[in-house]
Amino acid sequence: MFHTASGESEVKEDKPSMRRITQWKLRSRTLELGRRTLVMGVVNVTPDSFSDGGLFLDPEAAVAHATRLLDEGADLLDLGAESTRPGSRSGFPSTGADGADTAPAVSADEEQARLLPVLEGILKVRPEAIVSIDTYKAETARAALAAGAEIINDVSGFFWGFGIDKVCAEVGCGVVLMHTRGRPEEWRTQAQLEPDALLVSVRAGLDASLEKARIVGIAPETIVLDPGYGFGKRGEENFALLARQAELLRLGRPLMAGVSRKSFLGKALAPLYAGKPAPVEEREVASVAGLVAAILHGASVVRVHWVRPAVEAALVADTVVGSR
Repeated sequence: MFHTASGESEVKEDKPSMRRITQWKLRSRTLELGRRTLVMGVVNVTPDSFSDGGLFLDPEAAVAHATRLLDEGADLLDLGAESTRPGSRSGFPSTGADGADTAPAVSADEEQARLLPVLEGILKVRPEAIVSIDTYKAETARAALAAGAEIINDVSGFFWGFGIDKVCAEVGCGVVLMHTRGRPEEWRTQAQLEPDALLVSVRAGLDASLEKARIVGIAPETIVLDPGYGFGKRGEENFALLARQAELLRLGRPLMAGVSRKSFLGKALAPLYAGKPAPVEEREVASVAGLVAAILHGASVVRVHWVRPAVEAALVADTVVGSR
């Protein structure tokens, strides 16, 4: 947990609270969080993402999609070029228990070749756009920030890559630190946790990420935390985490939630689909419902694929939050 110059914790009391109005310092500007929910639109420049893999691999298609999301009301864009869907190979190179190579499927060079033309294209047609880069690789982070990105969104919370925390500290960009339990290739076989144990695990993981950030000198006001729905949480674990999400505000930083089109929503809809999970394209209404729940439980930023309904739902949810 971050501490003030006097050594006192930023959080004076250890109890859940609703989101607070605060400032999120990015690379070249500052955003207000908490007064209204900010909507982050997803642009996947990948051939294999679970939701829209291959649709926007062409740079022109990706830039056109990004501008549509902005026109629909997205406050930010999140640009990613490596899928971290369940079963994918992600994270720093290592050797698995069976001796197999577990290096990421996408190299830093390939990731940048996919990302940078799209980032540059977006900023050419929309210079005011605020773009986040979904990566855990230091080389990609540095290149993207130099090209105009404002935020680094690391799904591993600084635990998969080498040096990305130092890059963020040097540049002074906005940072999203997500909690991920295990690696994508392990997620389908991990033991499920009881709600209390899950919350302890998520909170401890995010606290460890905050400590890594503190050690390299990243300013607290640059950081937003993400519980990591679907990232090492199986089925109903995600709903248990969502129900208690506000307790993570004890860590002293605003929250971002990404539930859009996730498989746990599809499983919840199984009674409507002959007992089988709803396909990805049939999860949009459920995604909006999950988004509203996330806002009511303290999220200041929501990451979505379908922007316009998210903007409308956030306006209603914000009115409820404001009425408290």
